Formats: sequence, C-alpha cells, structure tokens
Amino acid sequence: MNWINKVTPPGLKTMMSKKDTPDDLWVKCPASGELIYRSDLEQSWYVTPAGAHLRISPRMRFRILFDDERWEPISLPQVPLDPLKFKDDKPYPARLKAARAKVQNRDIKETEEGGAPLLQEDCMVAAYGKIGGVPAVVLVQDFDFMGGSLGMAAGEAFITAAQLALARKSAFVVCTASGGARMQEGTLSLMQMPRTTLAINDLADAKLPYVVILTDPTSGGVSASYAMLGDVHIAEPGAMIAFSGPRVIEQTIRESLPKGFQRSEFLREKGQVDIVVDRRKLKATVARVLGHLLPVSRRRDDRSALQLTPPKTHAPKPPEPKVKPD
Repeated sequence: MNWINKVTPPGLKTMMSKKDTPDDLWVKCPASGELIYRSDLEQSWYVTPAGAHLRISPRMRFRILFDDERWEPISLPQVPLDPLKFKDDKPYPARLKAARAKVQNRDIKETEEGGAPLLQEDCMVAAYGKIGGVPAVVLVQDFDFMGGSLGMAAGEAFITAAQLALARKSAFVVCTASGGARMQEGTLSLMQMPRTTLAINDLADAKLPYVVILTDPTSGGVSASYAMLGDVHIAEPGAMIAFSGPRVIEQTIRESLPKGFQRSEFLREKGQVDIVVDRRKLKATVARVLGHLLPVSRRRDDRSALQLTPPKTHAPKPPEPKVKPD
C-alpha cells in the first residue's frame, strides 16, 4: 500500500476507483478515423457521419427491409458436415462450431431487449415478409460466418429460398457479402454456382423479380454467379465488388488501377451496378423497385394475411417500478 492510499478518505477512494467500461463502447470510422459511440451508430444503421457503411448482421438487415420489422423465419436444409474430411491447422467441423458460437453470441446480444427469431446454421439466413407492401423472400449472407464463403449449405439455402419465392409468387431479394467459395469443400462449393443459376432461371421463367443488394465485400465465386444475375443490382456506397482483389490484378497486369476501382460507385459508372443508395434509404428504394416489378395485380399472397412473427423485432422495455418517497 502506497502513501496515497493511506491519506485518501474511504469515500474518495470509491469515487477514484477504476470503472469497468465495455470493450465495444466506441467504434472507429474507417473513413475519417473519428471515434463514434456504438449507440449512435445503431440509430443510424451503422452509417458513420463521414458516410462509411460498416458491416451489419442479418438481423439488422431484416429490420431495415421488412415492414414494421416483422418477418417469418425460414428453416434451411441441413447438409453433410464435412464431406471431404478437410483439415488444415484445425478440423473443418471445429471451424464451423466456432463460427456458429460467434453468430449465436452476437444474436443473444442483439436480442437483449427482445426480438423475432432467426434460424441460422451457416452463412445464409432467410425470412419472409413484406417490403413496402410487396411480399418478398429475403436471403442475407453473413460475412461474420467464415467470411460468408459459398459452400453446400449456402447453395442449398439459396435454392430453398428461391423455391419458396416461387411457391408464394413473391419477390426474391438477396443481400450478398462474401469472400468467395469455401475452400474446405473444394469442388462441391464450386458446384453451387451453376445450381444457384438454375434457381434464378426458374424465377425468370415465372416472371418473379430477383433483386440483388451488393454489400461490402462481394467477391470471388459469389460475384461470378448469383450476385451479378439480378434483374436490378443495388449497391451500398463504397462496397467492394470484385472477382479477385486489386493487389492480384495489379501484380498480374503490372499497372496501377484507377482510383475507386472495384467500388460500387465505379461500377455504377461502368454499368455493372444500377443503383448506389445510402443504407438509410435502402428500404424505400427496394420497395419502389419491387412495386414496379411486382404490381398489385400479380401479388397472390396479398389476398390472405401473412403469418408473420407477432412481436416487433425489438420489444419495448417494461416500465420501471415507481419507488415511493420515504
């Protein structure tokens, strides 16, 4: 015990004691370097004052898109756990287990105040609801789950969600975020590219809208397949959309790339992206697009009530009990 502790009154010691603060209280803006309160970011859907669009969870995607933040979760099929018995420094099942624990802990934290259920076993999460009154199946790719890598589970999830859109005569909206194919599944992961393409062809034959929302990052086999086959492509500002990274391209062609290369604004100028829209205006934009592509006269499910989760995504906090004055 040092001399300061000896002369400091007990009450002052309590006031001067070190207080525990959450590790994630502040978030650094990648564009400006500014530190921002996480609570402020949550209110702006994780868009910083400088305009940087940070990565968000599937739950937040659903909250942004669906009317009244209500949806019906979609159960996705199970696939063989480790078909190739792949092992690097860790067995593949161990990596899957760690990824599932990570997203489950995130979802527990996001639903501390209540929330509608999600069904997630891999990088894909699907739900059914309405966007601006238009029935839609929404499939979200979760980059936090092994980089959103495309494997058998993701391919089956895509096909299942597309088939549900066909069955309900609704729109199909996919939010992409991926580093590419999942190497632990080898050729089986690459086979998902043509399989998802066939599912998109079925939607086109039924004249149902397929809208892709490109988020940061969308690359590899995902950008080479279903991410670029939409009827309309909407991208978030500053999102990286590519097949291979800029460093690989520069080393291959031995030239410097243009400023903003492979970003959503650059691709819009070149005609590869239709719309670049701020996340806070995303729902209105998607609703307007779907309203044109699927007018009221073609919405079969509008004639019957949707079986959506009754509570809103975040239930209001119960009132605090009043304390009677002494």
